[in-house]
Amino acid sequence: MTDSAVSLDGVRVRNLARMLQLVHRDGPLSRASLTEATGLNRSTIADLVAELEGLRLVEQREPDRRGRVGRPSPLVAASGDTVAIAANPEIDALEISAVGLDRSLRLRERIVVSDVPTPDEVAALVARRISSWREDELVGCRVVGVGVAVPGLVRASDGLVRDAPHLRWRDVPLRDLVSDATGLPAVVGNDASLGTLAEHFYGAAAGIDDVVYLNGGASGIGGGLIIDGHHVGGAGGYAGEFGQNRPGIAAAADRRAGDGVLEDEVSRARLVAAVGRGDLDDRSLARAIATAGTPDILAEVDRQRRILSTALANAVNVLNPAIIVLGGFLATLADHDLAEFEQAVRSQSMSANAEALVIRPAALAADRLLIGAAELAFDALLSDPTRL
Repeated sequence: MTDSAVSLDGVRVRNLARMLQLVHRDGPLSRASLTEATGLNRSTIADLVAELEGLRLVEQREPDRRGRVGRPSPLVAASGDTVAIAANPEIDALEISAVGLDRSLRLRERIVVSDVPTPDEVAALVARRISSWREDELVGCRVVGVGVAVPGLVRASDGLVRDAPHLRWRDVPLRDLVSDATGLPAVVGNDASLGTLAEHFYGAAAGIDDVVYLNGGASGIGGGLIIDGHHVGGAGGYAGEFGQNRPGIAAAADRRAGDGVLEDEVSRARLVAAVGRGDLDDRSLARAIATAGTPDILAEVDRQRRILSTALANAVNVLNPAIIVLGGFLATLADHDLAEFEQAVRSQSMSANAEALVIRPAALAADRLLIGAAELAFDALLSDPTRL
């Protein structure tokens, strides 16, 4: 193949990728909108759409003609029959979902486990669920890969789980375990980093370039950063471990964990214990706190809010974000009185750093980590749609 042919083929692949990314991230778009967004001419757009249709990655739909004059161009939509499997192992459950390329959550399940799962058990659970879905709900669908969101340090280069302390995993080649068990390409990332990407693409931080995200789950507190529009992973991909910082606690009576780190003090387990019920998912815990009338529950919520507000003020002073997004039980804590919580953070921050600050719960709620994991699994396809 000549150099010019290779160059032209590279341009074609980049154009296909740009088209697929647009309809995946923005939703169905008319061919006229794609022409405007890409700067390509109409005949080139038509050819690219036809090629993506042939690859079963997009479909064309008739537009809504109500109130329109003339003949509108067809809508191009990402295919919901091309799916990624997203999984999030925790100490008490495995959450797993099938996410369409059109961003639809086709299936979602929470599998409760009786003990902290091993990496092999997680890989086997994911493989069994995929096999079952392929024989039923996903018949006729194409599964392109598996994305796993892990509450721990994940090496970006190869998906090695360096340390997931609450799962008791250390130096686990989880990507290879899942790929071997499922027969599918697998990718692994830190859960909070993937939640950051999901909220930045589609949620509370969409269109915002400077973001601090904190995620609170059964395994503790993680976080992620968007700086000047770019995700910041650090040298090894481990940036954002807010839960391991030493919290500033003004009142000695608020301290529960001696010399513990933030996630020892601001803790989902402590909230669940205060509520007095086990096996609560995030929605159930939020409802229990919202309807709480006992002083013990309210006191624990207020204690954790005070400590969390100080931790966030430190992040505001260092990073000067436009928005802080809170996911999991941290969103529940903030939402208990969001205006008061935001003021508590502002009052402990440098005024200039906090003057434009807003704090918001994760808009994608309980789906944020799964959507982020699916996005990771789709990444290779979105970069080169011809790889199929």
